Amino acid sequence: MDFGEVMALLLKLWPLVLLQFALMIWALVDLLRRRSTRTLSVPLWAVLIIIVNFFGPIAYFLFGRVEQ
Repeated sequence: MDFGEVMALLLKLWPLVLLQFALMIWALVDLLRRRSTRTLSVPLWAVLIIIVNFFGPIAYFLFGRVEQ
């Protein structure tokens, strides 16, 4: 795979990278504003949101977020 192929692939994938980054930031901001969760501790949710790319933030919104 040469440089041109890598750049072409990156140009195709940038919307997914942007979506993942935005979802991660949104989940972290929400987590820090609420300061309480349903299942795991706040630091553990922060680690999961950052490390487990798409599924960490989605899992937080489905299982960890406390409804106010």
